[in-house]
Amino acid sequence: MSTLNLGTYAANTWCPGCGNFGILNAVKAALTELNAEGIPMENFVLVCGIGCHGKILDYLNVNSFYSLHGRAVPAAEGIKLANPNVKVIIFSGDGDSYGEGIEHLIFAAKRNIDITMLIHNNRVYGLTTGQYTPTSPLGFKGRSTPAGTKESPLNPLELMLASGATFLARASSRHLDLLKNLIKKAILHKGFSLVDILQVCFTYYNVYEYYDKRVYEMKDHNPGDFNLALNKIKEWDYNSDNPIASGIFYEKQLPTFEERFLK
Repeated sequence: MSTLNLGTYAANTWCPGCGNFGILNAVKAALTELNAEGIPMENFVLVCGIGCHGKILDYLNVNSFYSLHGRAVPAAEGIKLANPNVKVIIFSGDGDSYGEGIEHLIFAAKRNIDITMLIHNNRVYGLTTGQYTPTSPLGFKGRSTPAGTKESPLNPLELMLASGATFLARASSRHLDLLKNLIKKAILHKGFSLVDILQVCFTYYNVYEYYDKRVYEMKDHNPGDFNLALNKIKEWDYNSDNPIASGIFYEKQLPTFEERFLK
């Protein structure tokens, strides 16, 4: 399949080795395939928050909107309610949505509004040079915590499951085929979908070797079973050295917010 010309004139300023490159390539491939399968490119709207992830909009020739820090979700919700026919995709970071915008994220899951969240989870504030985020491990040493953090990380997928999300998945930016397929499925899911993408900040938190030894793709997992999903999500708590599952943890069809709101 040929690749759509989704590139732009903008010079890429991500650090060499950044996991964002893998996400960018996977998104381009996913959008190309969805377009070939019948979704016009003008039906996609991309939204981002603030952080290194947000630069991805500079590198994609698709309708897009830059929001404030932690406020990508309400902007996306407004776009979706104004035109329910568009596919709204949010690019957000772990600091952006699991920290600054966590309340908006919880309520988007609770509402089951039909938007897709792609979380660039490098577990560090890379743009501001290395502070800890809600998913940094206990003891993380960064610019704001030179002696190490004193708090355990958040398990965002567990929180999203409890909040009512109807599609939850995890991927690594190193496994492009799986990442592309999960992004496509998340976009096609009718309802709130979130893919937690483990990407590495090569400059401030390089854990490529750690992930290479632990990330695996789930086989024979039933994503329709809430309790199985919860158990699998809790297998790795973003702090332990347990195996790290990737794939779809949970998927369920329920009425969406816009279906109820726009009656």
